Amino acid sequence: MQVTQFQLAASAAVGSTPTVKSAFFDPAVLPWADWVMPGTWFKLLNVNPMTGGFSMLLKVEPNNSAPVHGHLGAVEGFILEGGFSYAQDHGHTGHYVFEGAGIRHEPNTHPGGLVMFAVIHGPLCGYNAEGTIAGIVDARMMYEMAVAAGAAGHIEKPSHWV
Repeated sequence: MQVTQFQLAASAAVGSTPTVKSAFFDPAVLPWADWVMPGTWFKLLNVNPMTGGFSMLLKVEPNNSAPVHGHLGAVEGFILEGGFSYAQDHGHTGHYVFEGAGIRHEPNTHPGGLVMFAVIHGPLCGYNAEGTIAGIVDARMMYEMAVAAGAAGHIEKPSHWV
């Protein structure tokens, strides 16, 4: 199989696209804000208004058992500190995690808690005890929660959100 290599050219027909603002942001300047499950906090990094997805840092207290929730889109994450599990399936610092669209689960954090970078490709769904939908967490809700926490100044509000 032939592998294509990108190469520098002295004169390219396609140039770089200039950015309006820096592509880089230091999330350390954001406060941790309460999230939608007990014992959890977030730092919103960006939103995708087209899919309802978002990217964030997630912090979870030690030995936390999250309520059952579902994923309407896939979730990808990288564990920065600590770990969590689904029954006997454990992830630790440095591990990548993929949670497919359509799944429901109850993650549990390890004794050291958890800090994870996560890209949520579509809304999350919380359930009431009888199985009805308690709420949907999407990009707009995340943005509004970050605004309320004074932690959304780095994100441009999508123009079609009234």
